[in-house]
Amino acid sequence: MEILKMVITILFAIDCIALTAIVLLQEGKSAGLGTISGAADTYWGQNKGRSMEGALVKSTKFLAILFVVLAAVLNLKVFA
Repeated sequence: MEILKMVITILFAIDCIALTAIVLLQEGKSAGLGTISGAADTYWGQNKGRSMEGALVKSTKFLAILFVVLAAVLNLKVFA
C-alpha cells in the first residue's frame, strides 16, 4: 500500500507542475477585448477550439479534473 501511495503522490506532483505551467502559458481574457468591433468572426475566432489556445483550455480541464481526483484519492483513510 505504501508503494501505491508513493506512485500516486508522484503523479500528483507531476500533475501540479503541469497544471501550473499550462495555466501560465494561456493568454488572459482581456487580450481579446480589442476584437469587440466584430473582428472575432474571423477564421481564428471561429476555429478557436482547434487552435493552440483551445488545446491549452482542454488540457487545463483534464489536468484540473485529474488534480481533484488524485487529491481525493490521497485523502482516503486507506493510506493513513
